[in-house]
Amino acid sequence: MCGIVGYVGKADVTEVLIGGLKRLEYRGYDSAGVALIDDDRIVVNKVSGKVAGLKARVREEWGDGRYAKATTGIAHTRWATHGTPTEVNAHPHLDHTGEVALVHNGIIENYRSLRARLEGNGHHFESDTDTEVLAHLVGECDKGDLFQAVCDALHQVEGTFGVAVISSREPGRIIAARRGSPIVIGVGDGETIVASDAAAIMAHTQRVVYLDDNDIAIVTADAVELRDLNNVPVTREIAELRYDEAAAEKGGYEHFMLKEIHEQPEALANAIRGRLDFDLGSSVLSGMGTSPRELGELARVVLVGCGTSLHAGLVGEYAFEDLADIHAEVEQAAEFRYRNPIMGSRDLMVAISQSGETADTLAAVREGIQKGAFVMSLVNVVGSTISRETGRGVYLHAGPEISVASTKAFTCQVAVLLMMALKLGRGRRFSRVQGRELAREIERIPELVEMVVAQSDRIAEIAKEYSKGEHAYFIGRGPMYPVALEGALKLKEISYVHAEGFHAAELKHGPIALLEQDTPVIAIACDVPGKDKTLGNIEECKARGARILGLVSERDHETAECMDDYIMIPRCHQLVATIPAVVALQLFAYHVARLRGCEIDQPRNLAKSVTVE
Repeated sequence: MCGIVGYVGKADVTEVLIGGLKRLEYRGYDSAGVALIDDDRIVVNKVSGKVAGLKARVREEWGDGRYAKATTGIAHTRWATHGTPTEVNAHPHLDHTGEVALVHNGIIENYRSLRARLEGNGHHFESDTDTEVLAHLVGECDKGDLFQAVCDALHQVEGTFGVAVISSREPGRIIAARRGSPIVIGVGDGETIVASDAAAIMAHTQRVVYLDDNDIAIVTADAVELRDLNNVPVTREIAELRYDEAAAEKGGYEHFMLKEIHEQPEALANAIRGRLDFDLGSSVLSGMGTSPRELGELARVVLVGCGTSLHAGLVGEYAFEDLADIHAEVEQAAEFRYRNPIMGSRDLMVAISQSGETADTLAAVREGIQKGAFVMSLVNVVGSTISRETGRGVYLHAGPEISVASTKAFTCQVAVLLMMALKLGRGRRFSRVQGRELAREIERIPELVEMVVAQSDRIAEIAKEYSKGEHAYFIGRGPMYPVALEGALKLKEISYVHAEGFHAAELKHGPIALLEQDTPVIAIACDVPGKDKTLGNIEECKARGARILGLVSERDHETAECMDDYIMIPRCHQLVATIPAVVALQLFAYHVARLRGCEIDQPRNLAKSVTVE
């Protein structure tokens, strides 16, 4: 994986393809390449590194309008799975004849056996990738009809794929297909764009078609013909993109991550707006598609996600149990379908994913549906696979997130989970008065976050004391434990500091052995149950020479005096407080990474949308 762009039309193909790749850079990648059909042959250019390097190479080697008559091409940014990030392993890959080129997101799980068979048939491979095997397989199946060749090849494939394929024998045509990895097709005026993400399309058209699993498309400049892998025609609706192009610009900020941290008050206001019912003391989440009776009959809530979304789910676990008096548990999505989970019709599964394309979470959704659970999604990207397959859920409305490290999507996930728990709680345990009080607290979230964002300069000064270390430990209790996990994740993601989050009580059960003089410990000591115990844990760390940065509730000067440094968080409901606390840690991680000179928006080895398991 990571980014696919294909184009058929009247514009400068190279310019469109490289422009599309630039739009997809936020997803994270390690190499890039482009292939065009020129007369009766395919020409390819690839680099290890950034799209800017590919653009320079193309300008140098393909300049002066050399391929100005080309109408068809494909391009790719790669996030390495099979093989190191080298020019040879970069996409596009050619078949054994050089007449077929292919770009691919996903993983071909049986590529070794396919490769061995093809090698036995005389094929020679240049790269270490599973994608080159697929390209050769398509080429071997090609008997003069590229569409049928792709169908025949994909029938032999085990695994996931989003592919775009061209052949020098069929100029003006792209074959695109998907299974488990997104493909969206933009329908323009005399031009058609194939991509893995709508961001690559929005500059050309707002009209798009999303492929479902096992769909295959025959794409020309003037038409998109859809079939399934058995060559049966299928119909998909044309959707309208809702994408703010300004979101793809930094708007004066040094990095997208800093911009998106500062956008959180507005993003949270959008996530909350119109969803609180102050009369009933409840929330209005029509996308859940549930009646009060159905909610009242639920026996359990299972929240599934990966990484940052998993941490949001952990906060949700506290919310559902504390507010709705319902058993809740959080499952790592990658493990869910492999352990034969016990699920039933009285279980509510909430699948949490910023992109709505996370392969592990999508697999968990399908397992939950198979087990008969009531499955809904909590995603940010409208029209994403998880939202379409669940058919019910709640969109975040956080707006596009360009930086690889999630910020505003996470806080909006937590805000929506609080509203979901409030809705369930009003049907079970919460009184109208209690519901109104919590609704008012949720309404304040944008204001609370604004108060933390206003401390950015002060947090930057504090970060100077912590930017030179190579280790950091985050501790918290109750709903602040997942905050500690998320804070550690943000720091390691963008600053490459080894950071770990622990429940404060667990520190003395082993991790405390890691503490040395001036080891940073970031302690979340806001007003939550067990705070006094956390203060005891802080003293244990100080006794071993650790330097303590504390998150404390405003006006709690007694707690602040226990710290070497502190950041104050507005006083609010203990579950609501998780959001401003996380924002403070996002700013801390950002400023540490900036001081260390790291590539903040595109950290090494990471991808924004993880579409492989």
